[in-house]
Amino acid sequence: MKVKKYVAVSMPEAMKKIRAELGNDAVILNSRVIHTGGFLGFFKKRNIEVLAAADPKPEREQTPMIKNKRPDQIDLAGTAKIAEKTREPENNNEQIIKELNELKKLVGTMGGEANRNIGHLPPPLLQIHNKLSEQELDQQVLFSIEQNLLEKWYAAGDHAPASVQSWLETELKEKLANIPFGGISFQKKYVNVIGPTGVGKTTTLAKMAAECVMTHQKKIAFITADTYRIGAIEQLKTYAKILNVPLEVCYSLEEFNIAAEKFSDYDVVFIDTAGRNFRNKKYVEDLKRTIDFENDMETFLVLSLTSKQRDMEDIYRQFSLIQIDKLIFTKADETSSFGAMFNIIYKHQKGAAYITNGQDVPDDLIYATPEVITKTIIGVDSNE
Repeated sequence: MKVKKYVAVSMPEAMKKIRAELGNDAVILNSRVIHTGGFLGFFKKRNIEVLAAADPKPEREQTPMIKNKRPDQIDLAGTAKIAEKTREPENNNEQIIKELNELKKLVGTMGGEANRNIGHLPPPLLQIHNKLSEQELDQQVLFSIEQNLLEKWYAAGDHAPASVQSWLETELKEKLANIPFGGISFQKKYVNVIGPTGVGKTTTLAKMAAECVMTHQKKIAFITADTYRIGAIEQLKTYAKILNVPLEVCYSLEEFNIAAEKFSDYDVVFIDTAGRNFRNKKYVEDLKRTIDFENDMETFLVLSLTSKQRDMEDIYRQFSLIQIDKLIFTKADETSSFGAMFNIIYKHQKGAAYITNGQDVPDDLIYATPEVITKTIIGVDSNE
């Protein structure tokens, strides 16, 4: 096994050197930002140091085919001679063992391959690594953040905890900077929430409606297509009564169009949908046969923060048959892990509208912004 250290101005440049010398099968063991040169501590040049390894594959003579021969036709002596030629010398094993031991020492100083890129981190940055890992932040995003923080660490003279915290907040917010966030846009007449069962769609819809009435003084109405869940209609009727707004129940696209026409002079019409098994593609297709998603509709996909990220991905993929405008994350008060929220937003470049953190209507509704997402992940009170 051959292990070598490379220094280049960028990771792509380092990869070119590695491929040219070690081949496409080379493995990256570690990488870090270093600063070289300069004068009296100034004008230092930023470089990437990469430790790579490759297992050389010696060419060997191929054993001749002995297929389709009877046992008495096989030249065992000749085969044995060929095998002897291809056998590696004994001293090669010693060399391999020696290189493996050297590799173990190198990896050991870096904290092991499983913890790549953290062995060289200063303690405050190592704490950040552990914190974001506990939050289950995507590993590639985490690696990118760590590289940038490490560069700032060596470039800055101020290593105060507050400064490091500020760097981290900036890194996370910049990842979300070009993604549109915000609540109801009021550019569309119909506001619709979709999602699987148990994520709190109806309660979330009521919070949005209450905020729309109390803060924006809009004239609103409800339409529900949730005719599957026991008590769903009664629940929304209760909210409609409290807000003193009308409610229509729809079982088909025809009934939806009749209700929409009935509420033609209303500012915003909120639409509740049934929550069923999201793994069943037919459910999403049924939704499209009940509600007109193409006509003046703003759609929010509701995801529970108590779900596994893999399930969130499956939900997003299944419901993406419908045009999703923004995301809503519920049950923030029932978990301490928020990395999946960041990962979904960043991966799909789909902004969030709200985060809910309780059952109270309309109080437990938070406007989602990059700042709020960031502070939620790193454990800083967004009200501070």
